[in-house]
Amino acid sequence: MYSLSDFDFNLPPERIAQFPLPDRSASRLLHVDETRLHDRRFTDILDLLQPGDLLVMNDTRVLKARFFGVKDSGGKVEVLVERVLDTRTVLAQVRASKSPGPGVRIRLADAFDVTVGERAGEFFTLKFDADVFDLIEQYGRLPLPPYIEHAPGEVDETRYQTVFNKVPGAVAAPTAGLHFDEALLQKLKDKGVNFAYVTLHVGAGTFQPVRTENLAEHKMHTEWYTMPQATVDAVKAARAAGRDVIAVGTTSLRALESASQSGTIEAGSADTALFITPGYRFKSVTRLITNFHLPKSTLLMLVSAFAGYDEIRAAYAHAIASEYRFFSYGDAMLLTTPNRA
Repeated sequence: MYSLSDFDFNLPPERIAQFPLPDRSASRLLHVDETRLHDRRFTDILDLLQPGDLLVMNDTRVLKARFFGVKDSGGKVEVLVERVLDTRTVLAQVRASKSPGPGVRIRLADAFDVTVGERAGEFFTLKFDADVFDLIEQYGRLPLPPYIEHAPGEVDETRYQTVFNKVPGAVAAPTAGLHFDEALLQKLKDKGVNFAYVTLHVGAGTFQPVRTENLAEHKMHTEWYTMPQATVDAVKAARAAGRDVIAVGTTSLRALESASQSGTIEAGSADTALFITPGYRFKSVTRLITNFHLPKSTLLMLVSAFAGYDEIRAAYAHAIASEYRFFSYGDAMLLTTPNRA
């Protein structure tokens, strides 16, 4: 049906948001209502959700996952932690003039050493001599997306995290959640909107474009998620009452849909490599809050599956013409799917 070129579009560089707005909830919101487009403010979400609706949010916390260092031979190295395996071991991308072999020691941030273990596909296993999370928090750098051109600063360390972050493990933010501040969350609670949480640790693969014209040949990156029983119960209750289940971001959606592949949502933890393209029938999620996504990305394919290919093309064209801000620090969309199982 669709090929890679169907998900390309031209985006003027000035439309890429380089910094967050002063206030989290001050962003714009493009509400896609069937075939109609409504230009709103993000705070209008309060009017667009109803009592009994369920907001499902990703409570992952972004790690300071980027390091610069040197091998024991003196060669320079850049390390991006992809996943924490245990308190002393990570999987990481390692960029060096020559790939380090097992047993090589790397000095990171001129502060501590790690030992290279076995390869795991495109990643390297790195062994730490002390607690991974402590060393990452103390010495690492926030891994801003590749299209953000400034070095991370104090503002980024606050604003590239959601206010409801809890579980460290991501290397990229669940960006739809960045629009919510405490005041807006409280107003939604006061209105009777219900909240539930999933954890999906966003990997660096979220920024990778698809490189095969035939989408069936694409190998999807994997991400780890946890679906609590309380969230399963909340989703089932909302659906039984005829209320909307609103995923805050594509990461929450992927976790919800990954946990629903049997036909009913189930609690548990697992890797997901779910690749959602047009034609997919959504089993748990009825509405989606999301940012604008990169050309030729799996996330653009996902939102096209959710709201309709033609509808998303029209919405993106409108957003570019109307000077919406794109990508992680950009504006948001509210979508409703007709593609329900």
